[in-house]
Amino acid sequence: MSILNVEHLTHGFGDRAIFHDVSFRLLKGEHIGLVGANGEGKSTFMNIITGKLQPDEGKIEWAKNVRAGYLDQHTVLEKGMTIRDVLASAFGFLFDLEAQMNEMYEKMAEASEEEMERYMEETGVIQELLSAHDFYRIDAKVEEVGRALGLADIGLDRDVTELSGGQRTKVLLGKLLLEKPDILLLDEPTNYLDEVHIEWLKRYLNDYENAFILISHDIPFLNSVVNLIYHMDNQELNRYVGNYDRFQEVYAVKKAQLEAAYNRQQKEIAELKDFVARNKARVATRNMAMSRQKKLDKMDLIELAAEKPKPEFHFREARTPGRYLVEAHDLVIGYEEPLSSPLNFQMERGERVVLTGANGIGKTTLLKSILGLIPPLSGTVELGDYLEIGYFEQEMSQDIDATALEELWKEFPGFSQFEIRSALAKCGLTTKHIESKVRVLSGGEQAKLRLCKLVNRASNLLVLDEPTNHLDVDAKDELKRALQEYKGSILMVCHEPEFYEGLAARVWDCSQWTTRV
Repeated sequence: MSILNVEHLTHGFGDRAIFHDVSFRLLKGEHIGLVGANGEGKSTFMNIITGKLQPDEGKIEWAKNVRAGYLDQHTVLEKGMTIRDVLASAFGFLFDLEAQMNEMYEKMAEASEEEMERYMEETGVIQELLSAHDFYRIDAKVEEVGRALGLADIGLDRDVTELSGGQRTKVLLGKLLLEKPDILLLDEPTNYLDEVHIEWLKRYLNDYENAFILISHDIPFLNSVVNLIYHMDNQELNRYVGNYDRFQEVYAVKKAQLEAAYNRQQKEIAELKDFVARNKARVATRNMAMSRQKKLDKMDLIELAAEKPKPEFHFREARTPGRYLVEAHDLVIGYEEPLSSPLNFQMERGERVVLTGANGIGKTTLLKSILGLIPPLSGTVELGDYLEIGYFEQEMSQDIDATALEELWKEFPGFSQFEIRSALAKCGLTTKHIESKVRVLSGGEQAKLRLCKLVNRASNLLVLDEPTNHLDVDAKDELKRALQEYKGSILMVCHEPEFYEGLAARVWDCSQWTTRV
């Protein structure tokens, strides 16, 4: 049974085309991985099928009475709402039904016999619906999901705007699971999630009977949960049966076959053109030349897609710092309340350290406390001599009104326009990305812009907060290579063991000192 039909979809932003004549069909129970390089339009596709964006052309048709649940990487949570409020909002349609029912009860006082009969029938149907959807157990269900996702430990009455990226993802995921939709639409759900909850989500999706569409650059995760891949590339959407590894094998063969056919055709074209040029002037061979020319004119030309620019990261290195980079003495981090027990640690020149542990236990807060962006509640942090720190923040402000070019120029006003454009191009951004507003760039393109700022400023200590979030496979591989080549020190928060293995010598488990566990 078809749940969703997309026919002849075409869409773009300004003169930047995203899709051209794309068709797609989702069947009941399909577990789909939607893959492609940063900026190919995966999140845009989700926004179009959920009705958040209107396509330039094409038809989107859902089966009747299908409820879709969308986990969006850019969802904004409102100040003043608690975790409990957001989770309970999953039952918004039931609260609406209850309000309708209460309104009818009020009208019954003045209703005629005929109206009374109709009201009784309608309130009876609503009552059955409320019971079927466990309306009178909402509080218990909210508590249950809150405990399963570790949100009860934070406190369900906590304001959602105080949460870390991972905690926000968990809240939105909890709301989605409580909604029990017929289809799950998940946009990079593993971003900001720790290993424990990635494993939990993996088990949940493997047992999930309904359909889902999943956008992710986490290859081990994709391989373990999907049975179909849709590849978004060069404004097209192509279907492959199997997991991500199987898709890569088939895609590599298909690409090699196309290149071989292209080379054969180019050789044939060159030979035909040569024959026509040599023989069209001679009377004896003119007819043969004309025949070859007709063949050339009718030929369906094979076109190879332009190679995507692959990012190149080369971190510039500042002078050698002193022996000790960071020293903490009885450091207690937090905001109103402590997030840690007193910490005493040193980081020496040349060390590479990764911070791991569950979301919300204070990893980002620790980085910001070390950098002096957040004052410690008590204790001290001493930074070493001659330190030049490069800091990669977890998220970028969505209020930036500048283009990517203007944003980088603000950072490096001494650069010429040519140097700015070259720097952005090296990080994998095309001319159209460079001239686009930062806020319309995808999460991966924004991450490349922030990395561009980082690689063009000399440093001897890189402080990186989840640098792999949103990055596609090529960018992630290149970032790891560049960090391995970097001679300075690294302090990094990361939830991907396959990324930091072979890169970091020390792994600090932050759950050993946090007050949140």
